[in-house]
Amino acid sequence: MNLDLLFEEKKNQVISFEIFPPKRGAALRDIDATLEVLSSLKPDFISITFGAGGSAVNNKTIELARKIKEVYHIEPVVHLTCLNYTKAEIKGMLEELKEAGIYNLLALRGDKSPDYEPKKEFLYANDLIRFIKEQGEEFHICAACYPETHQEAESRAADLHHLREKVESGATHLISQLFFDNNVYYRFLEDAAIAGIHAPIEAGIMPVTNKAQIERMVTLCGASLPEKYSRIMHRFEDKKEALFDAGMAYAINQIVDLLTNGVDGIHLYTMNNPAVARRICEGIRNLV
Repeated sequence: MNLDLLFEEKKNQVISFEIFPPKRGAALRDIDATLEVLSSLKPDFISITFGAGGSAVNNKTIELARKIKEVYHIEPVVHLTCLNYTKAEIKGMLEELKEAGIYNLLALRGDKSPDYEPKKEFLYANDLIRFIKEQGEEFHICAACYPETHQEAESRAADLHHLREKVESGATHLISQLFFDNNVYYRFLEDAAIAGIHAPIEAGIMPVTNKAQIERMVTLCGASLPEKYSRIMHRFEDKKEALFDAGMAYAINQIVDLLTNGVDGIHLYTMNNPAVARRICEGIRNLV
């Protein structure tokens, strides 16, 4: 399916999942258990992350995308980062994607890494979006947004300006970074609308199930933790099963509130954990 049309044709809110390819050296079949569960939940699409460095083929992203499309009959969306690549390398990856019949992309700058020297031909995601559009109209592009502002942005206003540039460059659908406070997200939607950003925006939700994961994600993306969530973490941090249940309950409550308030969709960061995806979808089964 052309994701440009998804939000026009979908009567209910869009539900999608994110997974990542197996680690280097692992077999693709290692992710089958996750895909079996995810496909049974009938998401509108599944996005696949893209590892830094190397070609798309080497990190198994394209191979996994083809499997999702051909075996599980779900539309894949491939993440494509640009910071560590030249225009020639990106063009080669786009050719690989076309040959595989993959046309839906999530265009990202990518995280800076000490292991890879930036090539400096793409400085921002909107540079990548424009470049993809220059290669033809086959690809359909979504982009990322940050409810609590990108950590490297000069200001919230500057971040919204760059987000509008992504849409004006050709992104027709946005997926948000994770957040734990819905009020933060609602304020972001208001600010985006005021800034003239009218593309559909999916709310990114990550059900966090252990304290180390919470702390790592907060450090990486700068998401704030509401007092209620902090109390849950401290109350159950030494009880693995209790924290899992509490994390699931918190995420389900977040999603119920978001769906009730009419958000465009929910993008669930699964961390390749089928138990998480199943629990969440069972909790909202009759809402979408």
